[in-house]
Amino acid sequence: VQLQASGGGLVQSGGSLRISCEAAEFSLRDNAIGWYRQAPGKGREGITCIGSSGSNSWYSESVKGRFTISRDNAKNTVYLQMNALKPEDTGIYYCATQWPSCPGTPKLMGGQGTQVTVSS
Repeated sequence: VQLQASGGGLVQSGGSLRISCEAAEFSLRDNAIGWYRQAPGKGREGITCIGSSGSNSWYSESVKGRFTISRDNAKNTVYLQMNALKPEDTGIYYCATQWPSCPGTPKLMGGQGTQVTVSS
């Protein structure tokens, strides 16, 4: 089972980007899903999560008001819309199932993540 994050890239400060989390041969719809990021030289940080039905979510203070997590269970995909990006948002972004719910602890983590780079 592998969760795959995609859609990262290079964006200027103040810009927007949407990244996605998908899973092949695994249904995300029964799981709360979280997004994590790892900045250069730092540990992995949990930044947001969403419940399995999409009715609840949680955001860290560092992204609250700028990032929005959503999910489309019909497409087996979870999204992270990132607005008003800052250079400190630079890092590798990973998605993971949450246990037992949102907020929770990461259980199945995507492997490679997707790189987001915000230039000043």
